Amino acid sequence: MERKNKPQILAIIPARGGSKGILRKNIMPLASKALITYTIEQSLHSRLIDRTIVSTEDETIKAIAEQYGAEVIERPKDLAGDTTSSELVIEHATNVLNEGGSNPDIIVFLQCTSPLRRENDIDNAIKLLFDKNYDSVFSVTKNRHFIWREDGDHLTALFDYKNRPRRQDRNPEYIENGSIFVFRRAIFEKEKNRICGKRGIYPMPYEYSFEIDTPFDFWLCEQIINRS
Repeated sequence: MERKNKPQILAIIPARGGSKGILRKNIMPLASKALITYTIEQSLHSRLIDRTIVSTEDETIKAIAEQYGAEVIERPKDLAGDTTSSELVIEHATNVLNEGGSNPDIIVFLQCTSPLRRENDIDNAIKLLFDKNYDSVFSVTKNRHFIWREDGDHLTALFDYKNRPRRQDRNPEYIENGSIFVFRRAIFEKEKNRICGKRGIYPMPYEYSFEIDTPFDFWLCEQIINRS
């Protein structure tokens, strides 16, 4: 990717202190180091990201982030609740940066709960945004499962179950894996959504697409890291 005009690319890593599924999840040790450190290191190793910022209200997370080389934006506690949207966190971070005279062109939103990104995934997603002139790119994994939807007592198949194809013959659908979101700040500010404008997907293999929401997810990701 050629960066003729040198767009400023900023990574935002949201990391609040509270969590329901796993207490203090973002700082729990995963294969010997805190969960948040994987995402910080992956962002700092990017050849395209200019700044890596952690948004948090938690002093321990702040200390770990700074220890590993990230900048920190202190998030108000009212933006660190269970129902706070990612978009509000992004908006707060960009507003703080704007007040400080920084106006990044591209935002890379990286969630701590996806620690299994490969070395070039972040940069490849950024390159895809520029190469295809997308406004936003988000990471996905293929889905070839046969999905049903339940609405009260009514079941709806999201496939033709009367003419069931072989799994490998189905056109793939895609699931957001929560790992990488790349978007143009100007379009985000208009649409107030990280998936905005002309959209593209960045496929990742299933084995690198796990998100940590439960103790089992935590255990599974640790097994993958230890065997890699």
